[in-house]
Amino acid sequence: MVSPNIVKIPSLGTIDGARLMKLDDGDDFEIAGRRMNVFRPGTVELMTSVERGAQLITPKDASTIILECDIPSASTVIEVGAGSGALSIALLRSMPSHGILYTIELREDFAKKAKRNISRAGLADRWRCIIGDAHNTALNLTADAMVMDIPVPWETLAGADSMLRSGGRFCAYVPNTNQLEKTVLALRNRNYVEVRALENIQREMEVHAGGVRPSFEMLGHTGYLIFARKTRA
Repeated sequence: MVSPNIVKIPSLGTIDGARLMKLDDGDDFEIAGRRMNVFRPGTVELMTSVERGAQLITPKDASTIILECDIPSASTVIEVGAGSGALSIALLRSMPSHGILYTIELREDFAKKAKRNISRAGLADRWRCIIGDAHNTALNLTADAMVMDIPVPWETLAGADSMLRSGGRFCAYVPNTNQLEKTVLALRNRNYVEVRALENIQREMEVHAGGVRPSFEMLGHTGYLIFARKTRA
């Protein structure tokens, strides 16, 4: 993302941002003797360029959350844990234009950073942030989907029940297997169905004229994803 101010490009130098803003998507320009292209950012670029604080949910995990939770069909989504706002950006860009994302965040400093990143992405008008503890914060609304990125999601399921519609989709993101186990068991005990957990691993391919092989580097474990559907019971 650029602005009319001076933009610093690491290892290359500085450039007048107003110059870049006059270019069209895909145009090239020169800086420090190198030809470069300017492109409008997509969801991945917006996520990976946020001002960082808390650990980010990566695009590979966010894309699975969006599909599994049917976010493109959701009018109301609740997110528990704002982090740096990267997942919020992905959810908002995937929701219908009338959809609203409500984020419950315990820490005000996290909420402020997330707001800066979401505003920078031009999505703040459909984002509502509530400062509070998810253990005892209940919103007077009914959500189509709920996504939790907190250390103890199994302890907040009672609140989730009160805000998630029957048939609504639930997701929790946790880094460790003991958290995964406690969350899955708690969901089953609360009569959630289609409970499943998974891990995404992503590996790029090296393509050269002389052959093709998998990259030696791999984006492996980032976190575990737990999905479930709420029943009327």
